[in-house]
This record gives sequence, C-alpha cells and structure tokens, in this order.
Amino acid sequence: MLNKPGLYILLVSVHGLIRGNNLELGRDADTGGQTKYVVELACTLAKNPQVERVDLVTRLINDPKVSSDYAQPVEVLGDKVQIIRLACGPRRYLRKEVLWQHLDTFADELLRHIRKIGRIPNVIHTHYADAGYVGCRVAGWLGTPLVHTGHSLGRVKQQRLLEQGTKQEVIEEHFHISKRIEAEEITLGGAALVIASTNQEVEQQYSVYDRYQPERMVVIPPGVTLERFYPAPANWQNPPIQQQLDRFLKDPQKPIIMAISRPAIRKNVGSLIKAYGEDPELRNLANLVIILGKRDDIMTMESGPRQVFIEILQLIDRYDLYGHIAYPKHHNADDVPDLYRLTAKTQGVFINPALTEPFGLTLIEASACGVPIIATADGGPRDILAACENGLLINPLDIQEIQDALRTTLTDTEKWQRWSNNGLVNVCKYFSWHSHVEKYLERIRLFPQRRIQSLLSPLPASPATDHPEWNAPDTNRLPTADRFLVCEIDNTLLGDQEALGQLIERIRKEGHTTGVGIATGRSLESTLSMLEEWRFPMPDLLITSAGSEIYYGPQIVTDTSWQKHIGYQWQAKAIRQAMKDIPGVELQSPEAQGKFKISYFVDAAKAPNFREIIRHLRRHQLPVKGVYSHNMYLDLVPIRASKGDAIRYVALKWGLPVDRFLVAGASGNDESMLAGNTLAVVVGNYSPEVEKLRGYPQIYFAQGHYAWGILEALDHYDFFGNLSQIQPELLMV
Repeated sequence: MLNKPGLYILLVSVHGLIRGNNLELGRDADTGGQTKYVVELACTLAKNPQVERVDLVTRLINDPKVSSDYAQPVEVLGDKVQIIRLACGPRRYLRKEVLWQHLDTFADELLRHIRKIGRIPNVIHTHYADAGYVGCRVAGWLGTPLVHTGHSLGRVKQQRLLEQGTKQEVIEEHFHISKRIEAEEITLGGAALVIASTNQEVEQQYSVYDRYQPERMVVIPPGVTLERFYPAPANWQNPPIQQQLDRFLKDPQKPIIMAISRPAIRKNVGSLIKAYGEDPELRNLANLVIILGKRDDIMTMESGPRQVFIEILQLIDRYDLYGHIAYPKHHNADDVPDLYRLTAKTQGVFINPALTEPFGLTLIEASACGVPIIATADGGPRDILAACENGLLINPLDIQEIQDALRTTLTDTEKWQRWSNNGLVNVCKYFSWHSHVEKYLERIRLFPQRRIQSLLSPLPASPATDHPEWNAPDTNRLPTADRFLVCEIDNTLLGDQEALGQLIERIRKEGHTTGVGIATGRSLESTLSMLEEWRFPMPDLLITSAGSEIYYGPQIVTDTSWQKHIGYQWQAKAIRQAMKDIPGVELQSPEAQGKFKISYFVDAAKAPNFREIIRHLRRHQLPVKGVYSHNMYLDLVPIRASKGDAIRYVALKWGLPVDRFLVAGASGNDESMLAGNTLAVVVGNYSPEVEKLRGYPQIYFAQGHYAWGILEALDHYDFFGNLSQIQPELLMV
C-alpha cells in the first residue's frame, strides 16, 4: 500500500537542454529523445492521483549561447510538477562527456535541494549514466530506492565504435567511456529497478555488464503524447513548416519519404539518400524530406554532426537531387507533429534507417499520426513493428532492401491504408504515456517505503533517547559547530610535530565554532593509538576503516545506523573467497581488517590492475567498492561506504551543509571526500594518484607538507573567518 500523502518522485537527468516547452530536439548529440522522455514522463506522472509531487532535476546553464530558459532555477510545468535546475560545474553549456568531474558537486546540490524540500523522495529515478552516478550516491545517503533508465549504454557504444575501426584511445579521449561504463556498473548494482524500452535491450545490451541482474529489470516502453500526435482532421490546413519545405521541392504535392533524427553517423541518413538517389522510380514517386535538428553554420558544428552534413550535401550534389529533397535549417517542436501529419496526408512513409536503435520514439509518433513506418531491424523497432503491425523492417546497410521497402509502401495502396489504421489503433493500446505510468507505479508499489523522515527533522537540543547513535556528550561540538575540519591522519595531519602543534593552537584560539574530525583508512584502535602518540586532542568525529565506521568523541559512541545502512548485502566471506583467485594480492594483518573492510597488499608487478580486480568481484555478483592507494594498498568496503559518503551522511544527519566542511588529504583513498562541494586541501606531500584532482572546483593544492598544508588552507579559505562570503566566488571557479 502507498503511504499517505502521495508519492514524491524525483527524476534526475543531468545533461542536455531541458525545458517544458519547445524542446530543442536535435540541436546536438545531448538534446534528443532522452530530454523529451523525461519531460513527458514527469508531466504524466504528476497527473496520476497517487503522485503528490514530481521534481525533474537537471543542470542549471547560464550561457549566452543558449536560451535564458535554462538559467531559471525553477520552471513550473503543472500543479504538481516542476523542473529544478542545480549548479554543476561551470555556468556554460557543456557536452555530457566533460561533466564527469562536476557530478560530485551536483550530488551535493541535489542533497541540498532535498533538505530544502524537507521530505525524502519515495523514489529517485535517474536517466543515463551520469545521472545514475549521482542518483546512486544520493539514494545511498538517504536509503531511498533507486530506479534507473539507461537510454543508451557505454559498453554497447564502445563495441560498435571498435567494430567501425575507431581506436580505443580515441574513444576514451572523446567519450571518457571507462568512466561512463564504471558509472553504469555502479548504477546497475545499486538500482532497485532498471527500466528498459525493449526486450532486446535487456537480453543483448544490459547482459554484457558484470552487475546485470535480470530479476531487477522490467520492460516498459516509453509513450507518445496522444494530445500532440494524432491524425490530421478532415479540415486540416497546411502547416507553417510546409512553406519551409516548398522552398526546396519542384512538386510539393508528391508523397513524402520522411526521416527525422539527430545528425549522428549511426543514424545512417547517408544510406537513405543513396537509396533514393540511385532509384529513378523512387525519385519520381516521392520527395525526400530530411529533418536533422537545427543548424546555422555547418562549419561551426562539432565534428560528428559536421561530418554528417558534409556527406549529405555531397550526396545531394552527386545524384543531382535538387528539387527532390528538402533539408530545412530550422524547425520547432510544434512542427514535428505537423510533419508527420503532412506525410500521412500525402500518402507518404516515415523511415528510420539507423544502424542501431535502442527504441525509436519517432516511430511511435509517426504511427500515432497514421503514417506507415520502415525501420532498421535492430532493437526497439522490432518490438514496435511486432506490436503495431504497420510497416516493414530493413537491413540498414542493404540499399536494395531500403529501396524495395519504400517502393512497396508507396505503391501498394491497400497495404498503406491497413498499416496506417493498424498504427493508429495499436499505438494507443501499447505505447501511451498513460499505460507506461500505470505499469511504472505498479512496480513502485512493490518497494518498501522506509521510515527515514527523521533524517531531515530538526536536530534535538539534547541527545534523544530514541536515537542512541546521537548520544554524543556535551563536549562534542557536532550539535553547535557551524563548520568542520576533517583530516586524514597518515601523511596529512601527522608527520611534522611543529606544524601539528601550531594547528592545535590555532583551533584552540580561533576555532570556537569549529568541529574537528578524522577520516582514515586505519582501524579505530590504530587511529586512537596514533592520536595519543602525537598528543592530538580527541576529535568530535572519527571516520575510520576507509569510511566504513563512524564514531563520535570523546566517548567513542558508535553510529549504529551507519553500520545498518552500509551493511546491506555485504558478503565478507564470499569476497575473501573470490579474492583468492587473484594473483599478487595478500591479506593485510588482522589488525587492519574491519567488520566492513577487507584490506590487501597488492604487488603491482603480479596482480591485475585495480579495474580488473573490481570487475572480477562484480562477476561474482558481489556489491563492493574498492579504494586503491600508494600503488600497493587495496581496501574493499561496502558499496555505500567511503570517506566521502560518511562525511555527507554526518552532514545530513547533523544539519550542517557539506560546503562548510574543510577536508584534508594526500592520497587516492581520500578522493571521495575531496571531490564535490566540500572545501578541500591536498597537502604538499601528496601521492601521485591525487594529481588528477588538480583543477577541480574547491580543491586547493597546498605548498606546505603535512599540517603545514592544512594551516595554509585555513588562511586560503578564511576558514575561521566569515566563511559564507567566499562560497559564491568558489562556486564560479
């Protein structure tokens, strides 16, 4: 049964240009079917009486090169639905492949939004790999079920590019494909439900992933907005887009062969033009209309779209298709339904000749307007044609097959009418957004609705008896601190006695409202021993064992709710067994092990690389996170655990914004807490693996070693001063 009040569903789609009206579909590779999908899903969910609120969260873009619509923090789409835009890296518009280093910040901003709402979502639903990465983190912090829709998958893209002859290093440089695949693996491991559009997507695409879990997957095809896509009425007048087409065509009254897509190589528009150009009968029967997004100057486009347009123009010239083909430079979202209706009115046909097609939203849009369809025999079109029975499948690389299918559709009047009628009936039956949302909510009802609202409740003035994990003594500064300094021990806080003494003195004199914490890979016992040896006062917060344990000082109170949170599906025995198969790894001493941490020495000359070790564990269906540092230490912890996750959990629980945490580290096992919205310092004696963080927003690389670097950062951030004044400046970096 659903809780009352109704469901709060939070959709996350990070990249592209997303707004409620006049979507700029086809403007670039990032503004295509996914942006349309999430807007229509959000609006349809909000119309359902079981749903109380829908937030569609995306990136805020303040860039004169794009519309100011994308700089509005809130855009209301309806009574219960809105677009929320959050800061994520630079203000300018960025392609999705370069957003990865900014996603930790986006996750923190999303958590801030949820705190502002004061209510944890019943479901977080992410779209594409980048949102999956963000959603996994936030859902993990909150204990909220995660739903994911991949839209397209990195492993599949990588394989197809390799088959086309693209070199692996080129793929990596342009697409950052390894980060995308890693994010997809993490998301598949953490999602309670993965929504696919077709059976082929489940069986042939998701199945190549290590964390593929078919029992968590469901096929729910996307819908079409029947209020916009419908047949032309009897008194329908030619639409405004007709004037754009007439500029190109000698005989505009001929049937139309219509193709609508982004200008991407895989859309295979060149083969369609070849098929048309090499067949005099087709040129006599029909006009060809190609809609490939919007453009102003082809030579200013990115290389992929530019290559597509150059090929198209060369083919038009080669076959002398002037007067037979239309390829307008501009159209708006309202023109698209009219283009389908115009195609149907001329007894034409819609064709999708893509080399691969995960779904094919344009096919169901055309069908809803009464247009027969021809489509590639790959992925989604197979399911659509099987359901709608309104056209033909083709091999997109067989020019003759494309020509035959077009000729059959354009000349067989009886088939054209039957296919047109079938499409109208079956789209309503199988591919409406209403039916999609009904199936969606049926699956959501099966999720356990956890009682986690207390995370967002105001903190009690004194420790509450029903929250033993909050039983911090009065001398702990967590309840009163308005900022927090958290340091790694090894090679950061400890190492120079004079610097440490000066840091302790500055905290004592200036840090009256500052909490102090430790975040380390060491065990609790080892941590306390080191602090005692160096005569460092008992911290307010201890995050130990690589983020798998949280304690509050000075009485060393265990945060038991954190242990319950990260212990989900932790299989220590099975992990140790699986690691026995890997050469070059050796368990560290028993003192280095924890309840939720398994630590190894790694001989880099004998062992597989870090990524291969993690893949090995995933193939055994073991949800685990690896922390590799100094090219020799490997810590395995639960998928929900890390130093960064622990800090954000503490920040949320104690009501302190994460951007008021100054964290200090020096090695790869500190990366999760250094990235994101925390203020961060990397001390001068850092390990080489941290160099990749240079240039990240809000990560300061100090000159001073050990605690000298921390002292340097206190001044850099004016940490003991009016900290709030520096935040806007930092966020613009």
